[in-house]
Amino acid sequence: MKLLSIADYTLTNAFGAGRTASLSGLRGGRSALRPIDLEEPTPKTWIGRVDGVEDVSLPASLAGYDCRNNRLALLALEQDGFLEGVRRAIARHGATRIGVFLGTSTSGIERTEHAYASLPDQKHLPVGEHDHALTHNMAATGRFVREWLGLRGPMHVISTACSSSAKVFATAWRHIQAGLCDAALVGGVDSLCLTTLYGFNALELLASGPCRPWDRDRAGISIGEGAGFALLEPAAEGIGLIGYGESSDAYHMSTPHPEGLWAARAMQDALDRSGLSPSDIDYVNLHATGTRANDQAEDQAMRAVFGGKVCCSGTKGGTGHTLGAAGMIEALFACMAIEHGFVPGMPTLGQPDPSLHTPVVVNAREQRVDYAMSNSFGFGGSNCSLVFGRIEA
Repeated sequence: MKLLSIADYTLTNAFGAGRTASLSGLRGGRSALRPIDLEEPTPKTWIGRVDGVEDVSLPASLAGYDCRNNRLALLALEQDGFLEGVRRAIARHGATRIGVFLGTSTSGIERTEHAYASLPDQKHLPVGEHDHALTHNMAATGRFVREWLGLRGPMHVISTACSSSAKVFATAWRHIQAGLCDAALVGGVDSLCLTTLYGFNALELLASGPCRPWDRDRAGISIGEGAGFALLEPAAEGIGLIGYGESSDAYHMSTPHPEGLWAARAMQDALDRSGLSPSDIDYVNLHATGTRANDQAEDQAMRAVFGGKVCCSGTKGGTGHTLGAAGMIEALFACMAIEHGFVPGMPTLGQPDPSLHTPVVVNAREQRVDYAMSNSFGFGGSNCSLVFGRIEA
């Protein structure tokens, strides 16, 4: 497998805007979840909300793209000097040779929700009242990011629920391997909306308080929002993608395979592509949503692959489940663990469930990490595991 280095990256979530906020939140063992505070009537729950999204203004030339999802994307792109990193990549490769591969689960559906709410007596929105293609359409954020950054390579938006922005790494690798582009901007963006809040509530998967992954008394997820982006280039040195695994168990529309068989397959395939054995992995960022079925299935998969002998934790107790952005954000958390030499904890975990046999790190600790895996398992059995590691020239 051709190694791809992460030349630059940025992420924004409930911890705050930019890498430093996430690093501080993870190392400090902090939860950024809060009681829900949206203007609309909502289920009782806690959320991982990003402050300042409402104040973001899109440039006039791209005003048609205005929606919460694209505002969140722009807020993230403007952090950490990432725009300069993109300009340097364009200078190295040319705008036509950099692909854009993003993941999202609901895109700008919140804009459509507001459009219908503003016209309660209309069965159909009047022509010109709402631009679905530039806001709600799954490709909207990809088109916005590509245009804003001036990139002209291939563009692809993936929507496979919670694995969406993990799978963009594999998609980018295949495009580069096939010679369709020389480098890639990969990312994930998902924003708070009523559709996901009421949808997960209807499935009885929404926790009324902060989510508590791996906890004996866990009661469901806390929905968050966030965005993350990374530049992938053929490896020279640094931290890079060295393996990926994808699988689809198709067991149930919203419930994972109870034995985690195909989640384990994704992890094993990622290891096989990387040329590593389970004992080489220093840290696994678990999917760990906080629902009983998901944590149980992942525990079985982890036992099958690692036998309970790997350091791991789940970070959704800090940020909430950012759905289509979770794969990207948590992949970058895994990269931060390698870069800064630490293992995140689980800030909302009180009493670990004794029926789960995979031990987890409760309190963040300093530790050298050379190789890390990140798991993302979505609805419909769409699974993706990624392996990152140090690349030496």
